[in-house]
Amino acid sequence: MKIGCSKLVLFFCFALIHLLIPTAAQRPLNRCYNTGNYTSNSTYRENLDSLLTTMFNNSKIDYGFYNLSAGESPDKVYLIALCRGDNSPSECRSCINGSRYELLKACPYQKEAIIWGETCSLRYSYRSIFNIMEASTVTYRINGANFSDVEAFNSVLRPLLDSLRNRAASGNSTHKFALQSTPAPKFKTVYSLAECTPDLSELDCNRCLQRVQNIIPQCCDGRQGAKFVTPSCDLRYELHPFYDSSAEPPPLSPPPPPLVPSESPPPDLPTTTPGKESNSSRTVIIVVVTTISSAVLIISISICIYLRARNKENKAEIDTDDQISVVECLQFDFGKIRIATQNFSNANKLGEGGFGPVYKGRFPNGQEIAVKRLSKNSSQGEIEFKNEVMLVARLQHRHLVRLLGFCLEGDERLLVYEFLPNASLDCFIFDPIKRAQLNWEKRYKIIGGIARGLLYLHEDSQLRIIHRDLKASNILLDAYMNPKISDFEYVLHGQFSVKSDVFSFGILVLEMVTGQKNHTICGENNGEGLLNYAWKKWKDGTTSNLVDPTLRTDSTIEMMKCIHIGLLCVQENVVNRPTMASVVLMLNSESMTLSIPSRPAFVTDSHTRSSMETTPSRSSPVQASVNNVSITELDPRSVDLVLACCYCCCSATLRSLITGRYKLSPYNWRRLWERACTLAQAVDREGPTITSNSPLLCPNIKFH
Repeated sequence: MKIGCSKLVLFFCFALIHLLIPTAAQRPLNRCYNTGNYTSNSTYRENLDSLLTTMFNNSKIDYGFYNLSAGESPDKVYLIALCRGDNSPSECRSCINGSRYELLKACPYQKEAIIWGETCSLRYSYRSIFNIMEASTVTYRINGANFSDVEAFNSVLRPLLDSLRNRAASGNSTHKFALQSTPAPKFKTVYSLAECTPDLSELDCNRCLQRVQNIIPQCCDGRQGAKFVTPSCDLRYELHPFYDSSAEPPPLSPPPPPLVPSESPPPDLPTTTPGKESNSSRTVIIVVVTTISSAVLIISISICIYLRARNKENKAEIDTDDQISVVECLQFDFGKIRIATQNFSNANKLGEGGFGPVYKGRFPNGQEIAVKRLSKNSSQGEIEFKNEVMLVARLQHRHLVRLLGFCLEGDERLLVYEFLPNASLDCFIFDPIKRAQLNWEKRYKIIGGIARGLLYLHEDSQLRIIHRDLKASNILLDAYMNPKISDFEYVLHGQFSVKSDVFSFGILVLEMVTGQKNHTICGENNGEGLLNYAWKKWKDGTTSNLVDPTLRTDSTIEMMKCIHIGLLCVQENVVNRPTMASVVLMLNSESMTLSIPSRPAFVTDSHTRSSMETTPSRSSPVQASVNNVSITELDPRSVDLVLACCYCCCSATLRSLITGRYKLSPYNWRRLWERACTLAQAVDREGPTITSNSPLLCPNIKFH
C-alpha cells in the first residue's frame, strides 16, 4: 500500500512540475507600428479583410508560407504569414485563423502590424515587405531560470545554434527551417529551432539569425530557454521539448565497424635457411611496399589538388554568373527611362543634387520613379559603377531610399530610385508655412526613423557604411511622412569614424527641435550659429527657449530629451559621442539616465571671440586650436575643409596622393569644395563670404 501511495504521489509531483515548467512563449507577441492608421470603413480595411479571408480559404498552399497583396496604392496591402516547419496544414490554418483575430484586436487601426503566435506569425503592411530582410529590432522572451554551469551549457548551445542557422539558411523557397535536440550537461537535453521566411536569400536568412544569435550573450547568457522573433526570422531554445520530436532529422549513421580478420589458422610458411636469401626477400618486400605506398600517396594528393582546383573554378563561375544575373535584373533600358522622364524635360526635374540632376518619371504601369542623371565627366569606370550599384542595391531598410536599378549606356549613367512624393525634410522644417504641418509627434517619428536608418548603415548592413553628408536635404519623406535616408551610394568604408554621422545627426536633431538651419539661427548675438546658441541655452538652463514656437503647445519632455541627445552627439571629444545604437536606445527609453554633455565642436565662447576680435591680422598663425577646436583630432567636417584647401593649393601630384589616401575618387571635387566653403563660413562667421568660384581662393583650379 505504501509503495502504491508513493508511486501516486510521485506521479502527481511530476505532473505538477510539468505544468509549472516556465516556457518562453505563454501568450502571443505582437508589434503595432506607428506608421499610419486606417478607419474601420476605409478601402485599406476592405483590402486587409479580403486578404485575410483569401489566405485562410487557400487550401492549395500546404507548406505554410503565404505572401499576398491586394488593392492599389495608397490603399494597397501586403501580407506575409508563416507557419512553423513542423506544423501540419490543419495546424497551420488553425494558428493563422486565431492569429488574425488576435492581431486585429491588438492593433485595430494600424496600417502595419505583426503577431508571433506559438507556431505561426502573421504580418501585414502598406509597403512592400517581400524579399526584404528586417531584423533591426529583436523581440524576445526569456525563461527566468539559470543553468547552474553556464560555460558548459554555452559550449553545447553555441554549436547547436550555429548548425541550425546554417541548415535553415540553406533551405529552399518553401521552407527555411531547422530543429534539433542535443544532450546538455547535468543529464539535460536542449531543444532548439531556427526559421526564416522562405522569400529571403540564403545570405539574408543567415544574417538575420546571426543577428538574433548575437543578442543571446547580452540578454540571456546562461538562461535555460528563450524565444527571439523578428519580422524575418525567429529562434528558440529550451530544456524541455516544445515541438514534435519526430520532426527531427535522423541522427547520422555511425561509421561501419572495422573489418576483423578471421581466426583461421595462418598458412604454412616455406622453411628457409637464415642468410642472404632471407635478407634479400625482406629487402624486396620493403621496396615493393614503399613504392606502392608512395604511388598511392602521390595519386591521392594529385586527385585532391585537381578536385579542389575544379571546385574553385566552378565556384568562381557560379559567383560570376550570379553577379551577372543580378546586374541584368537591375539594369534598365535607356530608352525606357527617357520615355518615362519625357526625355529628361525640365518640367519633370525635381532638383539638382551633388552628383547631377534628378527627374521624376512614370513607367507605363503607373509606377513612379526618381532618376538621378550622374555627371558625364565622372572618372568612374563601368565595372566600378556596376559594383557600387550592386552594393547599394543590397542595402534594404525601411528608412533608406530604395535603389530600383541603373542604366549604363555610352557616357550616360543613371540611377533609378523609388519616388517619394513629399520631397525632402528641409522643404518642410525650414519653411515658415509648411513647418506647421510637422507637429511634434511627426518630428519625433522622423528623428527615430533617421536614427534607425543610420544604425542599419553602421552596424546591420553587410559593410559598415559611413554616410558623411547627413543633412535635412538628404532625408526624403514618403506619403506618410516616414523618413528615408538618401545619397548614401557614394560612401567611404572605414576611412572615417561613424561618429562623424553621429555629429551630423545631432545637428539634424537640433534643427528639428528649433525649426532653424544650423548656420542661420539668430540669437542674442547677431549671426550666432545653432551650436553656439544651443550650448549657451543649455549652460543657462533655458533650453526650452530653443523650441520651435509652433510646438510650444506640445509636451516638452521629449523635446528636452532630444535637445539633450543632440548635444551629446555633437560633443567636441569624438570618444564621448554615443553610437547610433545608444541613440536609438535613448530615444526609445523613458527611464534611461542620460550623461551630461560636454562642450560641442565648432563652439566659440566669449573669451575666444574677444581674442579673435583683437587679432590684427586674420592670416597670423593660430597655435594649438582654431575657435577652441583641437586640431589633434579633426572632426571629419574639418577634414573636408582641410582636404579641399589642400586640393586647391597643392600640386597635381600631391592632389593625387590626397585622393588615393582618403579614397575620394567617387567624390565630385566641386561639391567637396562647396561643402568646405560652407564649413569655413560656419567656423568664421565674421569673415567674408566665399564661394566655390572665388578666384582669390583657388585661382589655378578649374572645376568640372
